[in-house]
Amino acid sequence: MAGQEHDEAADPAAVKRHPTLFRTIRQRKNPKLRRTDITVTDERAVKRAVKAASLGNAMEWFDFGIYSYLAVTIGHVFFPSGNPTIELLSSFATFAVAFLVRPLGGMFFGPMGDRLGRKKVLALTMMLMALGTFAIGLIPSYATIGFWAPALLILFRLVQGFSTGGEYGGASTFIAEYAPDKRRGYFGSFLEFGTLAGYVGAAGLVTALTAALGPDTMEAWGWRVPFLIGGPLGLVGLYLRLRLDETPAFLKLESESAHASEAADTVEATTKDDLIDIFRRYWPALILCIALVGAYNITDYMLLSYMPTYLSDQLGYSETHGLLILLGVMVALMLIISQVGKLNDRYGRKPLLMTGMLGFFFLSLPAFLLIKQGGVLAITAGMLMLGLSLVCLLGTMSAALPALFPTHVRYGSLAVGYNLAASLFGGTTPLVITALISLTGDDLMPAYYAMAAALVGVIAVACMKETARKPLTGSPPSVETEEEAVELVQSQTPEPKF
Repeated sequence: MAGQEHDEAADPAAVKRHPTLFRTIRQRKNPKLRRTDITVTDERAVKRAVKAASLGNAMEWFDFGIYSYLAVTIGHVFFPSGNPTIELLSSFATFAVAFLVRPLGGMFFGPMGDRLGRKKVLALTMMLMALGTFAIGLIPSYATIGFWAPALLILFRLVQGFSTGGEYGGASTFIAEYAPDKRRGYFGSFLEFGTLAGYVGAAGLVTALTAALGPDTMEAWGWRVPFLIGGPLGLVGLYLRLRLDETPAFLKLESESAHASEAADTVEATTKDDLIDIFRRYWPALILCIALVGAYNITDYMLLSYMPTYLSDQLGYSETHGLLILLGVMVALMLIISQVGKLNDRYGRKPLLMTGMLGFFFLSLPAFLLIKQGGVLAITAGMLMLGLSLVCLLGTMSAALPALFPTHVRYGSLAVGYNLAASLFGGTTPLVITALISLTGDDLMPAYYAMAAALVGVIAVACMKETARKPLTGSPPSVETEEEAVELVQSQTPEPKF
């Protein structure tokens, strides 16, 4: 690529006069791959990496899921005002607070992951996330300590949000750099399988507790149980992450950096320098990342976080009823998400992402009209229409996003871009939709909001490059077998001309 750019920039007449010279320049800028340049993956190591990264993601969404599904109860416990709408808005505002610090967490942990390694930072984020979740389960109620109750809730939500800022960018980078090029979509889909597993675990636990204990006991102490379970879950994830090796791509980068520092005594870069570099040199990819993640997060949070509240608050269903239907939809998505991963490996990231975005654009209104009709069948059909659109995004995004950035800034750029979008659009989704319905009185507002997000997503997908089955930028090719590596080297040798 660099050699082609050089030829285009050079005088065509000069290229004609000195073909050998320009061919030599191209070869130096794009040297042929050697066998030692190609990473042959160990499938057992890849599966261990996928398991550890996905469990962390499951833990993150378990945390956020239980908060979403207990939003009404948390409103009563921490913000008692006598006005159900104000309590719910206060609860969702506290939900959104964690997202305000996510970009700060991304800016702190992301560049650190590019300099110190993916493994160490992912272990640290897991530890902080589990600590924040466990602590929320121990906070006394407003009735016991007054103003300090919501203040402590906000503090620990900030701890959760800050640690989560380094989670998705690191986990998706970790899987993408471990996976072979031809199966990155398949392995990446398990990260979002973790998302759904976290939500299913949260929804299942909250539903079971509500059914077993009843609303009064849930409000008295039952709501604490899911948060307290988060602590031990985090320790399991921490153990799995500490047992992993660094990604092959990072080890290769570290080795090259070590040689470079021996050759030249460079000044050590700071986090601030890394961030300036990301914003100055990679802003087009950063904007694309924010647009993709913004569209994806609005639709994701609308369906997986806000929908039970919509069913109970706007349509008058019991919270348990709404959660059970959503639980069934999420289990269905879990069963097909790895197939979506295989499809985007085969046909490309862009077709699957475009299918998901167009699905939300055209199906959101019919889906919400169905949901409004009521009845288990109509609600399930409407939620499945949204769910099948969402799974196209879930099963593809974790392979598409890391490929937007080169290896030396991948963790940092992805953490910054992802968390800016999640902060601005994702975490605010329940709050914005609740406020829009309150202002307009139109309970189809979630559909209009999803359609607007999907339109932005369609434009973003149209602007991105196809990256399926290709090496990550700045990383060597990654294959599954020695035979593939040999074939790749041999494919560069031109056929002899007789």
